[in-house]
Amino acid sequence: MSTDTRATVRLVDLAKALPGMALDAPGIVRNARGLLVRPGDKASVGLFFQRNAHRHPDRVFLRFEGRAYRYGEANAEVNRYANVLAERGVRRGDVVGVLMTNRPETLFTVLATVKLGATVGLLNHNQRDQVLAHSFGLLGSVLNVVGEECREALDSLAEPLPNVLYGNDLARAARTADAADPAVCAQVTARERAFLIFTSGTTGLPKASVMTHLRWTKSMAGLGGLGIRLRGNDTLYCCLPLYHNNALTVALSSVLAGGSAYALGRKFSASGFWDEIIREQATAFIYIGELCRYLLNQPARPADRQHRVRLVVGNGLRPELWKEFTRRFGIGRVVEFYGASEAPIAFVNVFGVDRTAGFGPLPYAIVEFDDATGKAKRGPDGRLRRVGSGGVGLLLAKVDKRQPFDGYTDRDASESKLIRDAFKPCDVWFDTGDLVRDQGWWHIAFVDRLGDTFRWKGENVATTEVEGALGEHETVAQAVVFGVDIPGSDGKAGMAAITLHPGAEFDGAELAEVAYRLLPGYAVPLFVRVVAELEQTSTFKSRKVELRKQGYAPDAGSALYVLAGRAEGYVPAYDDYAADVAAGRAPRS
Repeated sequence: MSTDTRATVRLVDLAKALPGMALDAPGIVRNARGLLVRPGDKASVGLFFQRNAHRHPDRVFLRFEGRAYRYGEANAEVNRYANVLAERGVRRGDVVGVLMTNRPETLFTVLATVKLGATVGLLNHNQRDQVLAHSFGLLGSVLNVVGEECREALDSLAEPLPNVLYGNDLARAARTADAADPAVCAQVTARERAFLIFTSGTTGLPKASVMTHLRWTKSMAGLGGLGIRLRGNDTLYCCLPLYHNNALTVALSSVLAGGSAYALGRKFSASGFWDEIIREQATAFIYIGELCRYLLNQPARPADRQHRVRLVVGNGLRPELWKEFTRRFGIGRVVEFYGASEAPIAFVNVFGVDRTAGFGPLPYAIVEFDDATGKAKRGPDGRLRRVGSGGVGLLLAKVDKRQPFDGYTDRDASESKLIRDAFKPCDVWFDTGDLVRDQGWWHIAFVDRLGDTFRWKGENVATTEVEGALGEHETVAQAVVFGVDIPGSDGKAGMAAITLHPGAEFDGAELAEVAYRLLPGYAVPLFVRVVAELEQTSTFKSRKVELRKQGYAPDAGSALYVLAGRAEGYVPAYDDYAADVAAGRAPRS
């Protein structure tokens, strides 16, 4: 029996054993078949969307700021977009870059591209200058669709971007284009690439991870069909950016698995969140942990309970907030999950258990790790050692033909994520870089991230990218960046330890100006410690472990500054700053 078959049987058997899942049992059995899709099968994002459109043409597919698009209507629009892209030279196997914010036209462009058998390269519209140029360079795109709202990002490039088609021009050209389904859509196989999703890595510059139609289909079946289990009358609200896998894979696949509606939010607003949920008639929404905390920090309002939301799905809801969040907002079910853009594994809270990242039916291991290096630790025999039940360790995912690692566009970057000969000769495992707790019964709880990235505001922050930006200031000789915990906040806030050139003086306003100019807002460090020197290892690597342990504690031998805001810059640290950050009072935008 194959890995996927065993996983499917295990899920279905467990579902039948739990009375609370009886209502969703038919959908669970139907969607479980998606786990058995093979690389050569005709299965793709565009085809699943197209099938829904033909089965339920009058059912609402997309809601946006009060406007509703039915499946049939949206499919015709997507086909017109596809026709225009094809006229511009887009063919099966090509890459189309997309730099747009959340709006219906963005989703139409994405679906049109995959219907043609091409790959969508979704750019983070917060990126600027060299980082954005690097990201475009990884795509090898034949065409780049850019929203007019992203012109500032485009203008930050040192060299003009070739082959640009602006979003409004695409929409205008589509008005008179053919609305028939493109024939190639039915021929696309599961092994082909659907998306390139950018993720921060230890190199300091973004990496483009590959999302094949196969992995997307398995997400639709496992995470969407078996875990989230939306129904035909559900509407899932998503205000996370479409360049995130949470929005494009988790949310979209779950909607298509249930033949449901996708309510797209332009961006997150803590004060207006529930009003938009009510307006769009949402019965579910997708979150990241920080979003939940922001909602809890808002003053109580009648709208907190005037919605129709019955379930929420996402990752990063802190265990200590779980009960408070569900009780205050009347949430019946939390579908917490664990996953990563490039990881060949996922966990999902299928059974409604509190305070867990969920159940994982596919092969994985939780192993001992080296705290100094963040790598898996080998024993005297050269093999890895698993932690016991209840233990914390590094999460690894088995890699084989049935559970492939699609990797990045960079071959060396892909190989660096693999561990070979881990438990026996010739076995291969994917290193997630994450610490998790083994909860038993194939469940885990997320603990922390290792390596040179950390998460803040729901985004991965590459420390070397931030170090490079701070180093652009003429007074900074060296910078080391890492993440620090702030009680009451999710993720880790950025902190930098810097040395200055001889004779230079620290200017907090100027340093903040440089940081905000070169980095996305979420990557700008909240703390800066000015030190006389930075200790290094014999291989010239900064000793970040000691710096992380010290955090932002006072130190007589250094000067500590905190980010007051974009205008004020860095000011001398004060005792209540961490509390102000947790409460959303600092830094000021």
